[in-house]
Amino acid sequence: MERIYRVARNGETFAVSEQNGEVRRLVLRGATLFDGYEPGEPVVGGLRGCIVLAPVRPSKLVCVGLNYRDHAAEMKKPLPPAPMLFLKPSTTVCDPGAAILLPPDVGRVDYEAELAVVIGRRAHRVSRARAADYVFGITAVNDVTARDIQNQEIQYTRAKGFDTFAPIGPCILRGAGDEPRAVEGWQNGECRQRSTTAQLIFPIDFLIEYISFVMTLEPGDVISTGTPAGVGRLAAGDVFTVHVEGVGELTNPVREEA
Repeated sequence: MERIYRVARNGETFAVSEQNGEVRRLVLRGATLFDGYEPGEPVVGGLRGCIVLAPVRPSKLVCVGLNYRDHAAEMKKPLPPAPMLFLKPSTTVCDPGAAILLPPDVGRVDYEAELAVVIGRRAHRVSRARAADYVFGITAVNDVTARDIQNQEIQYTRAKGFDTFAPIGPCILRGAGDEPRAVEGWQNGECRQRSTTAQLIFPIDFLIEYISFVMTLEPGDVISTGTPAGVGRLAAGDVFTVHVEGVGELTNPVREEA
């Protein structure tokens, strides 16, 4: 398996590939990772000497609400007849290890552990049969949500759109398909969410077809596929980890916004 990281070292930001424990700097064939790449020189010290950043800076994060059967049951809601879509702005992106900031006077803020898809090619009205050709890989997302605001409003933009409300990472797992993968959420070392993508109401290939019919997906855009049962409240001082099988652990501390 190949994992792609975006890292910073000595004031420089670049992409690396990790395979079988070996970390190599990537030589890009074009302006971005999505134009193609090849492995370059080994990175001395591997990831230990690097700051791991969010693996992509997407133009948009397309999120799917209520897409796990167990979560729908938990929320006592019927299964949706079609995907429930909402967008997170690019300013919600938060690096691994960076703090999730709790805004003042918004009430309850929740974690939502999710598996996400990273788009590798410009996708416009892609058929379900061809969806896999547009997947660069998968990653982990924490779809942080101001729950009281969400419950008060019809639209989700404000509840989901605060700065730092979309930690992404720590890497992109290449070549991942639609096979079931474990998704877990851990709060202060205790498992709060545990399920697999076999519980998805609308699978990845269906989502790519459905979303790309509405909007063009650009390389690096992210589709976050929904959260399993077990969502709960975040508090200042917490440490929350999203674990996606094959991707690894996305860990962020939580603190009050200054």
